Amino acid sequence: MDFIQTVVLALVQGLSEFLPISSSAHLILVPKITNWPDQGLAFDVVVHMGTLSAIVFYYRAIIKILMVDFFYSVVKVQTVGQSKMAWGVLLGTIPVGLAGLLFKDFIEVNLRSTEIIAYSTLAFGLLLGLASWIDSRKIAPRSELSWTDIGFIGIMQALALIPGTSRSGITITAGLLIGLSKNMSTQFAFLLSIPVITLSALLMMLDLYQQPQSVDWLMLVIGFSVAAISSYLTVVFFIKLLDTIGLMPFVMYRIILGVLLLTL
Repeated sequence: MDFIQTVVLALVQGLSEFLPISSSAHLILVPKITNWPDQGLAFDVVVHMGTLSAIVFYYRAIIKILMVDFFYSVVKVQTVGQSKMAWGVLLGTIPVGLAGLLFKDFIEVNLRSTEIIAYSTLAFGLLLGLASWIDSRKIAPRSELSWTDIGFIGIMQALALIPGTSRSGITITAGLLIGLSKNMSTQFAFLLSIPVITLSALLMMLDLYQQPQSVDWLMLVIGFSVAAISSYLTVVFFIKLLDTIGLMPFVMYRIILGVLLLTL
């Protein structure tokens, strides 16, 4: 990989990981346009670690509170402070973890075609549009999670294993569909991303260990840095602009992207 390819692909990962637009669709589209060779598993690992470090840093204060309250809830066997949110992040990860273990090989073999990614980009984009429309008509959206909410969002997150879905997109969509506010849906979606990205990176590390390959350490460091910085800035501006621009611009973008993928 050369410098330009490293920066562009790391930017694509960083910008698209937390926006509801599907990072996998973009990571397929860019090489097709540029005719670049596969970036390699090591690069995939470091850009995922970059996005993970960004979201952990952004929510560092909340994560600290969640960890403390989670610990005390275990000791006291009762809800303490924000421990319900902490338990929600853990329990909400179980469906996607189980689905990933069961269907990983099937998805890799059968669901990574450009056509499938295009249709899922379109379908889940339209579902996001429906959720946004429903949200715009709510009189009093909820800002507290119930156990039912956690279960539903967790199950919906498993759909993100389908390439083109967008993990953040489907979890935000799920939250809006069941009456949560945009801010709560987004915060829970982003917190849910932490264990999911961690598990994904660990699985890729295992694959990398089993299939060792030569790496360009300088390009990996650059890729990590670009992915981390771009992810952090994306999260900052997305959350700040959420109440201003809403989600419909991302719906329109997904429709355009899906149509573009179908023409390739």
